[in-house]
Amino acid sequence: MKILNKKTIISFVTSLALSSSLFAQADKVYVVVNGEEISGSDIAVALRDPRIKFDALEKEQQTQVLENVVEQKILAQEAFKSKVVKSAVYKEELEKLKQKLAYQIWITDLSKTVNVSDKEVKAYYDKNKEKYVTPEEFKASHILVKSQKEADEIIKQLSSSKNMKIDFVKLAKEKSVGPSGPNGGDLGWFTKEKMLPEFSAAAAKLKKGDITKKAVKTQYGFHVIFLEDKKESATLSFKQIEKQLKQELLQLTFVKKVQKIAADLKKKSKIEYK
Repeated sequence: MKILNKKTIISFVTSLALSSSLFAQADKVYVVVNGEEISGSDIAVALRDPRIKFDALEKEQQTQVLENVVEQKILAQEAFKSKVVKSAVYKEELEKLKQKLAYQIWITDLSKTVNVSDKEVKAYYDKNKEKYVTPEEFKASHILVKSQKEADEIIKQLSSSKNMKIDFVKLAKEKSVGPSGPNGGDLGWFTKEKMLPEFSAAAAKLKKGDITKKAVKTQYGFHVIFLEDKKESATLSFKQIEKQLKQELLQLTFVKKVQKIAADLKKKSKIEYK
């Protein structure tokens, strides 16, 4: 059997989410046009994104969406009364739509048959622990200047500081040419990959409350870095991500089940590639 990849999983899950969203909203009627109801399913199709909730939109946005759906419904009614419904193209496309609708309902019903036990979820966690690791993080500030000489002078001045944090913030506001200067050079929390390699490497070597003893040169200039705090890399506990793990395993189990059914059906089907 073909090994699962992330795109395959997302494709199936997105399809399932869309179909579930459509049928879940189908009971609510928003407008009646010439005797035909416009329900939640019509609205969901118009929005084209199951993450967008119509009832959560601003009143003006709701009105615009409804007007568009009403207009489409009126035009569709007119089209349905025309000769197009007797054409071969219409009949061919109608059969395709029937298959797509049947597939959506079938895949939704099939998803309800998938279950995983607490024991299976724990085993899945134990097997994939390395995937659930928080990266090392740093909370730092920096002073960016244009020359090595300026950076050296700042380091010398700070080396005799009795209150590093206060003095660093003051100098950052006075001398830093970086965008964080007015904010005391504060960069907040970040992981290594968020910064330039030279910057991250220098920050990683610092202890809490220390500054770089040598200026760190990057494409932007020369940095003096102050490390305020640090979070070590850690593996998330099972309890922390139990719900997420269960959902992941359900998705994987569902996709495998669908693939197994598809593989079995392929063996019985006549397939001609042209």
